[in-house]
Amino acid sequence: MHRRTLAGIVTGLTLVATGCGTAAPADDADADPGSGKDHGAVEGAQEVAEPQLHLTTIDGTGTVAQLDLLEGSSAEVGRIGKPSAVDSDGRYLFATTADGVEIVDSGMWTWDHGDHFHYYRGEPTLLGTVEGAGAATVATGPLSTAGATGVFFAGSGEAVLLDNEALADGEVHELFRIETEPHAGLVAPIGDGALVTVAEGGEVTGLRYHDADGSPVDDEIPCARASGTITTKVGVVVGCADGAVLATETDGEPEVERIAYPKGTEAPRATAFEGRKSRPTVAALSGTTGIWLLDTRERTWTHLDAGVPLRQVVAADDEEGHVLALDTTGRVRVFAAGDGRQLATTEPLVDLSDAAGGVDLVVDQERAYLNVPAEGVVHEIDYADKARIARTLETPTAPSFFTETGR
Repeated sequence: MHRRTLAGIVTGLTLVATGCGTAAPADDADADPGSGKDHGAVEGAQEVAEPQLHLTTIDGTGTVAQLDLLEGSSAEVGRIGKPSAVDSDGRYLFATTADGVEIVDSGMWTWDHGDHFHYYRGEPTLLGTVEGAGAATVATGPLSTAGATGVFFAGSGEAVLLDNEALADGEVHELFRIETEPHAGLVAPIGDGALVTVAEGGEVTGLRYHDADGSPVDDEIPCARASGTITTKVGVVVGCADGAVLATETDGEPEVERIAYPKGTEAPRATAFEGRKSRPTVAALSGTTGIWLLDTRERTWTHLDAGVPLRQVVAADDEEGHVLALDTTGRVRVFAAGDGRQLATTEPLVDLSDAAGGVDLVVDQERAYLNVPAEGVVHEIDYADKARIARTLETPTAPSFFTETGR
């Protein structure tokens, strides 16, 4: 296997065709995300001995609150506009509202230093708004105090790259804002810049790398109908019609390769990816009952059939290879990544037909969390112990949207 830097992408993008159970050996170590300064420290925040895990919630009116999972204390943070969607990197919450994307800083974060972690605790705050029109697609990086966050507004076609170091200092600073034609696009941070979708007539044809000031670098990278992006331990994934593009960084230079779907596959493609933070393997829905697993370290796809209609899938990517799914009846199911066996299932935990806001399944190293907005609770699930409900947590406001912060 070999890669090409961006300068050689168009003339010969590396194609890695992978089947289930076959893997091309990775020829590089995982990217070290902790290469920034000061190990993630920010003035005014306290470095502590363990991750400061919280549930940060936003109700249907925009009231933001936090529940400390360690101490059990809770507090209201403030109020934003009425949210329609919320994304997170494990520290910040990016809430789509009528004004654009409003940013909440939970004040809790983990710095991944490759072979160890640093944990910080600060004050939660509302940072401000990234103005834009239409549905927003948010793409986050591995670190909350370094690198960047991408925001794409489908209504206006504006691609925005935010400076994470500035966010950590309490400021919303745009590294660039690029005007493109309106389309369902994305901005995927990598290196000092980002991959931005290229569209013609509203249909995405590929990606183009833009450096930190927004200047385009080289030509278009083929990626028809690009949809879905996530940052893994290895690099940045963008889903394409025929597989995925994986962008990595070596000596400050972005490099791109393609991971094709297994030859002859007829399974529906992946259009959105989810996985435990700082792990190489991510999961995606494939049609109604299928699950795609993409191992970015081995550059392989694996397809599983859950046998039941699913709403969401997340790869825990732990030693046992757990894959979690929320099915359409409100049950959480646990599968084995290796052979797709169902290992455990819960009773129905949420009525999805009556769920206001965004019901979401969030996974960390030991637990999964599922919000039930109508009941004002979040279930904490021990997925390695037969999907046992470890706790049912009452949140200070209705968890119409939520995430686990401090990760």
